[in-house]
Amino acid sequence: MRDTEPIVSPVVEAWATYRTTSAQDWPTRRLIRAKGENRVSVVLPARNEEATVGAIVSTIREHLMDRVPLVDELIVVDSRSTDRTAQVARAAGAEVVGQDEMTRGLPRLTGKGDALWAGLAAAEGDVVAFVDADLREFRPHFVTGLIGPLLVDPSVEFVKGFYHRPLVGTTSVETDGGGRVTELMARPLLNLFWPELAGFVQPLAGEYAGRREVLERVPFVTGYGVETAMLIDLLELVGLDALAQVDLGERKHRHQDTAALGRMSAQIMHTAWARLQRRGWAAPGTSPGALLTQFRRGGSEALPNLDREVVVNDVSVQERPPLAELRPRLPRRRVAA
Repeated sequence: MRDTEPIVSPVVEAWATYRTTSAQDWPTRRLIRAKGENRVSVVLPARNEEATVGAIVSTIREHLMDRVPLVDELIVVDSRSTDRTAQVARAAGAEVVGQDEMTRGLPRLTGKGDALWAGLAAAEGDVVAFVDADLREFRPHFVTGLIGPLLVDPSVEFVKGFYHRPLVGTTSVETDGGGRVTELMARPLLNLFWPELAGFVQPLAGEYAGRREVLERVPFVTGYGVETAMLIDLLELVGLDALAQVDLGERKHRHQDTAALGRMSAQIMHTAWARLQRRGWAAPGTSPGALLTQFRRGGSEALPNLDREVVVNDVSVQERPPLAELRPRLPRRRVAA
């Protein structure tokens, strides 16, 4: 029985106080003054996002490129879309590059992480911000908040966004109902093995920015583990004090069903396992099972009388090596998709 209540680690508490800001702290005019000779790139990985990508691109183009010269480059990475994502993004004012075009000559990989890696390879900015392409009611502060600490404070190498994530149900809205994988799996995992990262409000957030020279030195996991891997690898590469987070307010986007969240969780576990092995905390030469068995309500055509259908997915993850190691092998000239 504990005599006292547990408290936040002094290291985490100090970091959270010192390295947490709000998007309101980084007004555009301040960033224009601080930008100097730095070039800023914004990258959107997109797979079948024709319904939302155009509005995001238009907002960034209008407010941060045409009105003020803050963003120098706006790239949408078309991740093998089967809809009009590329056409919509290009019409709204983005440069569109194909995931496969930017990784030509390398092994073919799938997933968001590979699209992010391709976007980093395509971008030319000194500061690179990544924004998901499924956001609704997008506002410019999602970009200014992320790049603000990087332009103003040279000791900051990477900035992670956080926000409220409302979960819209059929009859009600749960204000912070999003982020279920974070609370049920990712946060406990990080607290147990990487407690220095416990101060990050949303470690799985899809909006973040970093200095190119640092981002090029870490691998990119190809599946849903990309954000987890990035935080852990950057912590080891540059240290906690070089990492920061910013409150972006509220994020509205498409939510996934419970089965998809289970697959996401499994890939994050694979990602963490690989990093525990590198530390010597997991048995060398071993790996978790690659298959996840789930059950879907209703029988299949082959077995119509069964109440549950077995669904098996491969949840293993692969990694693109750090971009700096492969840059000589990449295409010299980008070709629009």
